[in-house]
Amino acid sequence: MDSSLPFFSFVSFLIISATLLFTATADTIKVSLSPSHHHHSSSSDPYQILNNLATSSVARAHHLKHHNPKTNITSSFLKTPLFPHGYGGYTVSLSFGTPPQTLSFIMDTGSSLSWFPCTSRYLCSQCAFPNVDPSKILTFSPNLSSSGKLVGCRNPKCNWLFGPNVESRCQDCDDPTSKNCNQTCPPYLIQYGLGSTGGLLLLENLVFPPHKTFQDFLVGCSIVSTRQPAGIVGFGRSPESLPSQLHLNKFSYCLVSRRFDDTKVSSNMLLETGSGSNDTKIPGLGYTPFYKNPNPAFHEFYYVTIGKILVGNKQVKVPSSTFVPGPDGNGGTIIDSGSTFTFMERPVFELVSKEFEKQMGNYSRAREVEDISGLAPCFNVSGHRLMDVPEMSFYFNGGAKMGLPLANYFSIVGDDNVVCLMIVTDKGVSEGARGGPAIILGNFQQQNYYIEFDLANNRFGFAKRNCI
Repeated sequence: MDSSLPFFSFVSFLIISATLLFTATADTIKVSLSPSHHHHSSSSDPYQILNNLATSSVARAHHLKHHNPKTNITSSFLKTPLFPHGYGGYTVSLSFGTPPQTLSFIMDTGSSLSWFPCTSRYLCSQCAFPNVDPSKILTFSPNLSSSGKLVGCRNPKCNWLFGPNVESRCQDCDDPTSKNCNQTCPPYLIQYGLGSTGGLLLLENLVFPPHKTFQDFLVGCSIVSTRQPAGIVGFGRSPESLPSQLHLNKFSYCLVSRRFDDTKVSSNMLLETGSGSNDTKIPGLGYTPFYKNPNPAFHEFYYVTIGKILVGNKQVKVPSSTFVPGPDGNGGTIIDSGSTFTFMERPVFELVSKEFEKQMGNYSRAREVEDISGLAPCFNVSGHRLMDVPEMSFYFNGGAKMGLPLANYFSIVGDDNVVCLMIVTDKGVSEGARGGPAIILGNFQQQNYYIEFDLANNRFGFAKRNCI
């Protein structure tokens, strides 16, 4: 993540400064993954929509692969709904400020800073996604909240994004011990593959009705964004993430099928707070340990170890070194709710796709659909009463098996005659595209799975579920 903003113009900074006006100085949380209900559509062409999602998934993979960061208490639970969207993400509704203002946020396990579209001057370019009207994106109004304040340059939370050297920029602070001097923390710029956002950091109340409030939650007030149709709530592993700030023991979700995009169908996301570390495993879940990449640049991500990949009953001969990061940090697998389609580096993808081609040799390739959708391989299944597609399975360290339902890795594209593999890769094989995780498990492949991030016990759990 690139948090600096060297090209943030002086004019933009004046706009931010002029518009940030403030009027005053173990539980389970349940939230819903939910969609915003806009009526504007930039494209209804299914091939173009798929092409956009495939392109965005590859671009996000490039960003993630070249990442640049930086006593027992009774547990309680918070719950919030999760909703799917046609632009490829799942959103939750969160409330910030006093009185609370409620906005939608894309739930992202591959980044850590949470931010919202901020002030009436918020500008989002290239944000005309299906069912999204950029002129109607809801924004947070800092001047309507009595609990918000800008983050000072010497506040330790400023270091979370910019590192300890940020204090060298605090030249205007007369008192070196001041944690909230008049000079603010520098503006941030964050890249998300094809998208980006920039603004200033705030400390604000995060409110879970009716009675749970977390004070001084670090959140970004974004003034400008590109290709970001909503704010983001970061569930990564860095200090600024929501799990870190709320000291979560675990969080879990169950993603409803993508066929419900931009509808009111949702599922619940659970957040377990408290410092207890109950080691109880949920019956029926397969578990595999999380581990940290040896390269600090990738410590933000949730790494798991895949032992083998099967297509049908045939093990794909992926080199074992691909599944574990080397000393340089390259290789391994991460779980990323912010990616739509699973990404595999081309050497892995080619082995997997060729095995599908071999086992589905009775179907002809639909090359034209591949060209316009950005997906491959695609097969023409017209004239076949029953579609014979081999199962795809991931076997994880510890023995847990994720046998994907057919709808999670093959999908009908266009009319009913063509199906495509819903996994993406780089178009080329240049070394510049290598590095970082070799496999990024996206949200399309997580549909209708109960997913658990057990942070207290450092493990990833999953099981097939009907998430409706």
